[in-house]
Amino acid sequence: MDTSEVIKRWREVKESLPVGVKLVAVSKHVPVEVIAALYRAGQRAFGENRVQELARKREALPGDVEWHMIGHLQTNKARVIVPFAAMIHGVDSARLLETIDREGARAGRVVPCLLQFRVASEESKFGMTLDEARELLESAAFARMKHARVAGVMSMATFTLDESRVREEFARSRELFETLKRDYFAGDPGFKELSMGMSGDYLLAVAAGSTLVRVGSALFRGDD
Repeated sequence: MDTSEVIKRWREVKESLPVGVKLVAVSKHVPVEVIAALYRAGQRAFGENRVQELARKREALPGDVEWHMIGHLQTNKARVIVPFAAMIHGVDSARLLETIDREGARAGRVVPCLLQFRVASEESKFGMTLDEARELLESAAFARMKHARVAGVMSMATFTLDESRVREEFARSRELFETLKRDYFAGDPGFKELSMGMSGDYLLAVAAGSTLVRVGSALFRGDD
């Protein structure tokens, strides 16, 4: 992997993003030395979807890297990443959020989390429904949580060349974010993140209001 080309592509992506939109570089399967080169160029937020790979890379890279867990997180693996994860994007159940809260208490930190909604049609996509999110946010268990902080919403659009469909799904995600903000987090300035958009559709996501884009293949020429 040519690190100079990676850095060139990274700069192009960064320049395409408006102020206020954070780039999370999806570094799964990317060698540590390439991540280190991108870090030296100025990138700080990296996303991984496998706990073991994230933990291994964390040990090999500088301590101020922001590690984002962007994949499906199993409850039995939360303990590994809760002590250091900058954000957990894919919270798709009350049980997982409760586990993160418990492990956050054990680690002595508050963990920013995003509620993942399923807006795409593929069966492989994870995520809550709005009713499930309401049940969670109105529960006594959520009211007791002190170490898992809901910071926004995450979603993935359908993998398709139909841009109108992708726009509709991103609009739905924005609507879900605004509904939760209005009904549950109106007085919480920390509820502000809308994580959507990958290499093939991140500009559409930005146009729909994304604040975090998860870009991998556009940088590394692999899979997001």
